[in-house]
Amino acid sequence: MSDALRPLSRPRLYEQVVQRLREHVAASGLRAGDRLPPERKLAEQLGVSRASVKQAIVVLEVQGLVEVRHGGGTYLRRESLEVEPVDELVERKRRLPDVLDAREALETKLAELAAQRRTEDDLAEIDAALADMRREIADGELGNDGDRRFHAAITAAAHSSLLADFMRTIATEIAESRQESLRQPDRPTKSLAQHERIAEAVRAGDARAAVTAMRRHLRTVSRVRLLSWDPDADPAPPAG
Repeated sequence: MSDALRPLSRPRLYEQVVQRLREHVAASGLRAGDRLPPERKLAEQLGVSRASVKQAIVVLEVQGLVEVRHGGGTYLRRESLEVEPVDELVERKRRLPDVLDAREALETKLAELAAQRRTEDDLAEIDAALADMRREIADGELGNDGDRRFHAAITAAAHSSLLADFMRTIATEIAESRQESLRQPDRPTKSLAQHERIAEAVRAGDARAAVTAMRRHLRTVSRVRLLSWDPDADPAPPAG
């Protein structure tokens, strides 16, 4: 059958709820740190089930736009709800495990080689990348540019042109995994600390410690809300 004739799909109800929440935040002038109305109230006002509201909140949480405090409500983490289409999230969820596997295979080896081959210029670039990330985080940003620069500096310090070529072929996917990780609550400062440990091992010429530090870092990167999200699941209704 032609792909053009695949079955049509209806928009999921919770996607419509997400759009209404986006409009509400914009119209109400809510800011980062403000609380959204309770799920029960949202369900009543929108004329939908609490399950649909709950799934919409999960979509926002997956994207790092809100923080759900158990027993304490849902709070904005951004000034606006610039939401990605659910289909794009589903596709990224599908490919992310392979990207993370590839990163661990490649970047642990790069860290090992960097510890063995780094030059003073390489170490200076690694330090500059760390300084960039510290600055970004201090300014309330996620540290994306500093993170990208750090991993590029480790790759350069390995002095392996073929491994560097492999990294370039998946650069777009790596950038996605970086963004996915850094938008997890409290993740930027944790990633910075892990980068510092990798840098220390590379500077000391300790290849084994560099591999261990990089592996621990990438396994932290792999712990993202997106991978536990089921776009087709109906959240269980609240007890009582």
